[in-house]
Amino acid sequence: MNKGCSLIITTYNWPAALKKCLQSVRWQSRLPDEVIIADDGSNSDTADLIATMTKEFPVPVIHLTQEKKGRRKTRIDNIAIANAKYPYVIFIDHDMVLHPDFIKDHLALSEKGYFLNGSRFLVDETATQGFLKQETFSLTDLKNLTGKNGMNKLRMPFLMRFMARKYRTKDKDIIEVRGCNMSFWREDLVAVNGYDEAYGEWGREDSNIAIRLFNTGIKKKSIKFGGVAFHLHHNFASREDDARNMKMLQESMQRKDRWAVVGLDQHMVG
Repeated sequence: MNKGCSLIITTYNWPAALKKCLQSVRWQSRLPDEVIIADDGSNSDTADLIATMTKEFPVPVIHLTQEKKGRRKTRIDNIAIANAKYPYVIFIDHDMVLHPDFIKDHLALSEKGYFLNGSRFLVDETATQGFLKQETFSLTDLKNLTGKNGMNKLRMPFLMRFMARKYRTKDKDIIEVRGCNMSFWREDLVAVNGYDEAYGEWGREDSNIAIRLFNTGIKKKSIKFGGVAFHLHHNFASREDDARNMKMLQESMQRKDRWAVVGLDQHMVG
C-alpha cells in the first residue's frame, strides 16, 4: 500500500462526466499520488473545468493534451505513461465514477508479474442524466443508480481477494479486457513499448497491449467485488474500424508480438 501510483484519466469533450469523475477521485480513501488527465484534443470547456477543479485538489494534477486529428487515444495514453512519475499506473476513462476505495483496492491487489483488469456497473441513460445534474453526491447516491451488471456495485474485500486468486489469465481470455478500469506496473508498460499507436480509431488497443504483456510473461488478474466503478451512459463510438483492428490483433497474436513498433519510446521524457 506504500507504493506510489499515478492515476491516468483519458478524456475527450465531456466535461460534465469528467467533473463527476474528478469529484470521485477527491474522496478516495487512498489518494493517488498524482492525477494525469490524458486529453485527446478536447475544446476549451474541458481545460476550463480542469483549471477550476484542480486549484485546491489534494494531489498534483497534470493536464496533457494534443491536437485533435481523429481519435488518437493510444498516443495520448503513451504520453501520459511517459510523464507518469510513480511505479504503479491506474487507467480509467472520464465517464467512470469511482467508489471511495477504488485506488485502495487496485493497490491492495497489485502484484509483480500481473496487471489488473476491473469491471464496472453500467448506469442507464435516465439515471446518468439525473446524476449529471447533481452538484454533489454520496456513495449512497451511487449505489441507488439504476443500470446493468448489478453485482458490480458490490464491494466485498474478502471475496475480492478470493476472486483475484481464482480468476487469473488463461490463453483463451487474455483479450477480454476493459481499458476503462486497468492497472499496471509502469516498468511492464515500458518493456512492451506502451500502446500501439497503429490502433488509432476505436477498438482492440487494450487487448493488444494485454497480449504483448502476456507474451513477456505478465499475466492478468481480474478484480471482482472491488475496484468498483460506475460507468456513465453514453452513445457508442463508431465501430467502423473494428474489423481492421481485429485483423491487426489476430496478426499480433499469431506473431506473438512483444513490442509496439510505434509506441511509448518516442514520447519518453529524459
